[in-house]
Amino acid sequence: MPASESLFQRCEDYLRFLRVERQLSPLTITNYQRQLQVICQFFESTSLGSWQQLTPVLIRAMAAKSRRDGLKAASLALRLSALRSFLDWQVSQGLLPANPAKGIATPRAARPLPKNIDVDSVDQLLAIDLQDPLSVRDRTMLEVMYGGGLRLSELVNLDCQHLELESGEVWVMGKGSKERRLPIGKTAVEWLVRWLEMRELFLPEDNAVFISQQGRRISTRNVQKRFAQWGVLQGINTHIHPHKLRHSFATHMLESSGDLRAVQELLGHANLSTTQIYTHLDFQHLASVYDAAHPRAKRGKS
Repeated sequence: MPASESLFQRCEDYLRFLRVERQLSPLTITNYQRQLQVICQFFESTSLGSWQQLTPVLIRAMAAKSRRDGLKAASLALRLSALRSFLDWQVSQGLLPANPAKGIATPRAARPLPKNIDVDSVDQLLAIDLQDPLSVRDRTMLEVMYGGGLRLSELVNLDCQHLELESGEVWVMGKGSKERRLPIGKTAVEWLVRWLEMRELFLPEDNAVFISQQGRRISTRNVQKRFAQWGVLQGINTHIHPHKLRHSFATHMLESSGDLRAVQELLGHANLSTTQIYTHLDFQHLASVYDAAHPRAKRGKS
């Protein structure tokens, strides 16, 4: 009997456990099965005779071979997770004394940089000069979102009592029910004043700042839809969504001030590491300026 077949016999017992006792979905079980088959095939190539012979060295070799075969970090993490869970089950069944995969580090997937738009594109987006109430409402939402770096949930949950227009500030409830006070800028205040004068036309049902045509608090889906539509109407060559304006606020603030801690406070990030991703965006901007301007950066170009 090939080693991989004998190894996989125990995998089949584990998959039966997932199906019957854990009652996982068929798709999840299929994914586990696929990963464990590949794992068994590799260990067969190393002449591994039983799971009791498995060592951390062999597991690292399997991970290295997977990387050489072009497996992305997220897929490799899934493979190691499947193996680790399978070995944990063996330990729980008394089949192994310990899990040899416990100390194997899971590779981190590259964190995608948030997408933002440049200042000129923001100005183009915000140049909405229509005076009908819905257009005024939408421009006000855009101005407040970009002016204060709000999350979408913070924008739609704004109530009239959260506005302090004389000082140009708003109170928002962020993640973890943490309240924070934000400056939003003169332009956003001016549009809020204009919108609040029109808001009563929709017979509002509560104190929500931004309401739909039916007088109810505007939904997150409606905001997303309206922002995307305005991006197209204003000729922006990228999809506009609320979080892109928040990213743009953070990037432009950091480029201008260089004050990472202040940007952290404005965004309501609990950890500075979350805010530090914007330093990568800022560096990309600086690197592009360097490449365009520095004489030594142009070497090799004709």
